[in-house]
Amino acid sequence: MRLLAIGDIHGCSRAMDALLDVALPASDDVIVALGDFVDWGPDSRGVLDRLLSLRSRCNLIALRGNHEEMMLRSRLNADEHAIWLRAGGDVTLRCYADRSIPESHWNFIEHECRDFYETDSHIFVHGGLSSDVPLQEQPAYMLRWKTFRDVRPHCSGKVVVCGHTTQRDGEPRWLGHSICIDTGASCGGWLTCLEPATGAYWQANQGGKTRRGELA
Repeated sequence: MRLLAIGDIHGCSRAMDALLDVALPASDDVIVALGDFVDWGPDSRGVLDRLLSLRSRCNLIALRGNHEEMMLRSRLNADEHAIWLRAGGDVTLRCYADRSIPESHWNFIEHECRDFYETDSHIFVHGGLSSDVPLQEQPAYMLRWKTFRDVRPHCSGKVVVCGHTTQRDGEPRWLGHSICIDTGASCGGWLTCLEPATGAYWQANQGGKTRRGELA
């Protein structure tokens, strides 16, 4: 059994398909998808469909990113809807016939996605953590909106694996105590799948190219 983490997909279904083809998750593997499945990329609907299908192939743990938060809040009122549209939501809505999102997608984002996932050695989160606050007491804005800057070790002593902050060089950023694997799939970069236990990672882009590396 492997535990694998996938960074921000942002509607890049072709990169996701290519990445799964090289990472080859098995039925007993655990995949932690770090959130931001939607917006900016061309096929958010396809990404959500693939995640729903992936549940039958392996053990999927999906986290809620800030873009899923904005998408959910867009249902509240016109102001929240306008905020989401400006943040890439308009691209997402174009994926759907009549701009109508199916209830299965809303249910997945609202009820199946989690705020974080924790193991004996790692914490997986979309945005980040306040270093001196226990995991269960972290505010939602920190979990989904904190950027990967001035990052300090978490008080739990566990390694934090996150996305949210795009690494423009296309490489995961490894600080020893924290790893960011948002490598810019939707802006011409790479989608990353990391095996934290070994430091090995696979990457794919929207052109279908793949490559492999290890954390330095």
